[in-house]
Amino acid sequence: MYQPASTSFKVSSHIPMAYAAHSRVKRVLDIAIAAPLLIILLPVIVMICIAVRLESPGPALFRQRRGGAGGHPFMVFKVRTMTVIEDGETASQARRGDARVTPLGAFLRKTSLDELPQLLNVILGDMSMVGPRPHAVAHDREFKRLIPTYDRRFAVKPGITGLAQVRGFRGEISDVDSIAQRVASDIEYIESWSLWMDLGLLVATLKVPLEAKAY
Repeated sequence: MYQPASTSFKVSSHIPMAYAAHSRVKRVLDIAIAAPLLIILLPVIVMICIAVRLESPGPALFRQRRGGAGGHPFMVFKVRTMTVIEDGETASQARRGDARVTPLGAFLRKTSLDELPQLLNVILGDMSMVGPRPHAVAHDREFKRLIPTYDRRFAVKPGITGLAQVRGFRGEISDVDSIAQRVASDIEYIESWSLWMDLGLLVATLKVPLEAKAY
């Protein structure tokens, strides 16, 4: 088993000029989308939180350290979908049929409704609407050990959705190939980035079949 080190990572300095030049425009787009969505969906988030509290003991929302831009950790907001809350040096991934996932939690994961509070992360500037999905800090350490190019994901802000997710590379990571395909898509996104690409991925996210999101 790997030995946890620090919470920082070596980060590639290779950021495409297009991304760097338009990062402010991307930020404006993030706010323009996330702020109205959060206002509109706030009643839905509140109802989901009430249902979570009624189903099982524990907080409705939880925070977990995730790897952000530059390799700096930040606290991501999510609706609790499990009977446990893990944010230590180790964290067990949710797997298909995981007994820790509540019945309501399984539905929230399948529909990605558990990720709605991350709109607040976008407004706070920790995340973007589109980018590499952030992983738990404990998982970042392990994946970095397995994938030499993993640290290139930290060149940009993580996103609520991304190219890897639209391609179906999300959910449980059962082997090295699973994370390798995800990282390859993340790097492709960073190197091919454009505002039109972001808009296209946002639209495509709405079309991803529920079956591809279930885990």
